[in-house]
Amino acid sequence: KQWYQRRVAITAGGEKGEDRKSGNTMVVCVEQLTAFKDNVDDWSKVVIAYEPVWAIGTGEVATPEIAQETHLNIRSWLSENVSPEVAASVRIIYGGSVNGKNCKDLASQPDIDGFLVGGASLKPEFVDIINCNC
Repeated sequence: KQWYQRRVAITAGGEKGEDRKSGNTMVVCVEQLTAFKDNVDDWSKVVIAYEPVWAIGTGEVATPEIAQETHLNIRSWLSENVSPEVAASVRIIYGGSVNGKNCKDLASQPDIDGFLVGGASLKPEFVDIINCNC
């Protein structure tokens, strides 16, 4: 296939700190997912990035347990609202202050399929994130 036939779209979404604290993470995520789900023709060309707003560029990162819980909830929502096949096959990646120190713990979670890396991609530790596998 030509490069343009293999393109995918990455959609990023996540909650603000006050949404996390008030227990509304999935309310926000569902609102964001619902906004585009009916317009997707080919889910194999979609990657979903869970990127909590409160973690972007702050140095704060969701614990592996929080990230896993949210990824699992997104996957469950996809299963119920799109199809079990899409839920099983779509890549859900984590973005939000991923670095060389936390990538292994995050990558060990069963529903985290990779990372959306921001500032750490400009640092030597990016190699650690690239080579991170569990």
